[in-house]
Amino acid sequence: MPSFDIVSRANFSELDNAINNTKKAVAARFDFRGATAEITVDVKEKGLKLVADDGLKMRGLKEMFESAAHKRGLDVRTFKWNEPEPTLAGKLKCEAKIQDGIEQDLAKSIVKMIKDTKMKVQASIQGDELRVTGKKIDDLQAVMALLRGASLGIPLQYVNIKS
Repeated sequence: MPSFDIVSRANFSELDNAINNTKKAVAARFDFRGATAEITVDVKEKGLKLVADDGLKMRGLKEMFESAAHKRGLDVRTFKWNEPEPTLAGKLKCEAKIQDGIEQDLAKSIVKMIKDTKMKVQASIQGDELRVTGKKIDDLQAVMALLRGASLGIPLQYVNIKS
């Protein structure tokens, strides 16, 4: 029986490459000479932390990072940015949560969306991913097209496609 999995995974090796590219771009820019511009990633906590001197440099650092991430094939919807906060040293700190996996509430709404189409497919939640099975591969492709057209707010990948 044909099936595929719906996942939302962040590619941490490409994320590391995007951070390194951003650091190189910061080193080359004149307006960042002698200024604080730090980017760190916490893989265990799935978080990203930016530190800059002021709001203008924070916005520039964030734009450079998002541009580098996009060039490396990462979807910018993967990052959920918080508001910048002042630090004790008089600088600004901005943190982002890295979206890795589909949350239960969103998974339930995706299953409901698939069931509302009345296609002959079954969708089941398996941890932080979904599995869709059906008798015809055309129905599975129609589900993929439906989810690509829906604005869910997170990037989705379709893996383990079996016919």
